[in-house]
Amino acid sequence: MATDFDAFNVTINYSGGSITLPAGNAKSLFGDDGYELLRPEGEEVTISKKAHTRTAVIGGPSTNVAASTYTYTKWPRSSRSNSAGGQEIVMAWEGSEGNWVARMDGSASDLGTFLNASSPKPVTFSTAGSNYGPFVRATN
Repeated sequence: MATDFDAFNVTINYSGGSITLPAGNAKSLFGDDGYELLRPEGEEVTISKKAHTRTAVIGGPSTNVAASTYTYTKWPRSSRSNSAGGQEIVMAWEGSEGNWVARMDGSASDLGTFLNASSPKPVTFSTAGSNYGPFVRATN
């Protein structure tokens, strides 16, 4: 028995939150290259630690710890727990043939910014009685 991948939910992380929707809806909204959104860009973060002393036992000898710097990649992630599914939103876009339910983690403003940068089709969404959009990626 074959499994239809389009029916599975996918989560797309972006700066400030994430959106979870069926893979088929993601393909319809973002196009065939929408799978690229499943590979978000990481942000390089540099951490600098000052030199300091460390004492293992109170009253014992201190050890000098040298200053250090390291860099890591910070990836966009959702901040909700496994028991919370995010806030329910209703979306519609050009060619969607109606409204679709998705889940949003983060603010509506961050989702709007993401859609404005990523969606090749005009898209609107509503949550808690507020309507947002339309959003569409600018073409050059």
